[in-house]
Amino acid sequence: MDKKDSRESILFAAWATSVIAVFGSLYFSEIRQYEPCELCWYQRILMYPFSLILGIAIVIKDYRISLYSMILSGLGILVSLYHYCLQKVPFLADNADTCGRVPCSGQYINWLGFITIPFLALTAFIIIFILSFILWKRTKERNE
Repeated sequence: MDKKDSRESILFAAWATSVIAVFGSLYFSEIRQYEPCELCWYQRILMYPFSLILGIAIVIKDYRISLYSMILSGLGILVSLYHYCLQKVPFLADNADTCGRVPCSGQYINWLGFITIPFLALTAFIIIFILSFILWKRTKERNE
């Protein structure tokens, strides 16, 4: 009997992370009524497609998606990290321009003094990036 390909589990974990992140963002905006700032929208633009493309990749067992998910999640990491720094680095927070009706330096949540919404998005992007990197390495090794 063939053992289940570990790449399938890795891809599923990346997809599950994206789904949790999508539902988390929808919870904050639709249930808690927190209006997203401009940088939150950019993070959503980068996160939401993962639910679809990684889900499709699971169904058709296309592990080459890992290259594209590494690129998109890498961009998401940069946007989320910048957004988090706007919230937590005093120099940046004090000099940040208002980027819309809601300032990007605003913090709707501040759990344990460091967990904000951009931090949650950053965590999800990092998890997806790491899982995509592992998936990419394993797929590359299988094809050699």
